Amino acid sequence: MPRAIFYTATTLNGFLADEHDSLDWLFAAPGGEGGDADFRAFLDGIGVLVQGSSTYEWVVEHEDLVAHPEKWPAYYGDRPTWVFSTRELPAVPGADVRFVRGDVGEVWPAIVASAAGRDVWIVGGGDLAGQFADAGLLDEIRVSIAPATLPTGKPLLPRALGADRLTLTAVRQAGAFAELTYAVDAARERSAG
Repeated sequence: MPRAIFYTATTLNGFLADEHDSLDWLFAAPGGEGGDADFRAFLDGIGVLVQGSSTYEWVVEHEDLVAHPEKWPAYYGDRPTWVFSTRELPAVPGADVRFVRGDVGEVWPAIVASAAGRDVWIVGGGDLAGQFADAGLLDEIRVSIAPATLPTGKPLLPRALGADRLTLTAVRQAGAFAELTYAVDAARERSAG
């Protein structure tokens, strides 16, 4: 069974994006472009990506992917990408982007089927990862802490997940970033929900 992994970067004070949903702060950090060899190894194990609408919209606009869809495979390969949104968003020509609405638990079987036996990367945002946690579907949180702070923004994971549900499994330095990996006790989440 594929694992659902929330792999993201955050500021030192716990923000994924600034108040305008921008990730510019991340790309200004040394090594923030995701070129780390361990990240590439992680990506090799990923069969499908899941994003919220703000994350998808920022990436599409920031990289001008509607006008330059040839950039998409350089970032994501030919993996299907599921985008949860209540809004109409532009599709990237030629990319396997599947727009969905509603409960993550209801869409999960289709996501798993499209992962072809590999893991599911929950790219962002934090609320979407929280919905997976609420449904008992989140298996791992892998967060790279950047050498940056923001005065306000979008929180890393706007949910209460205590030490009874999170187990630290790895710590490593990736250039200027500190990466923490936590296993999420989904059984407790399912019984609590």
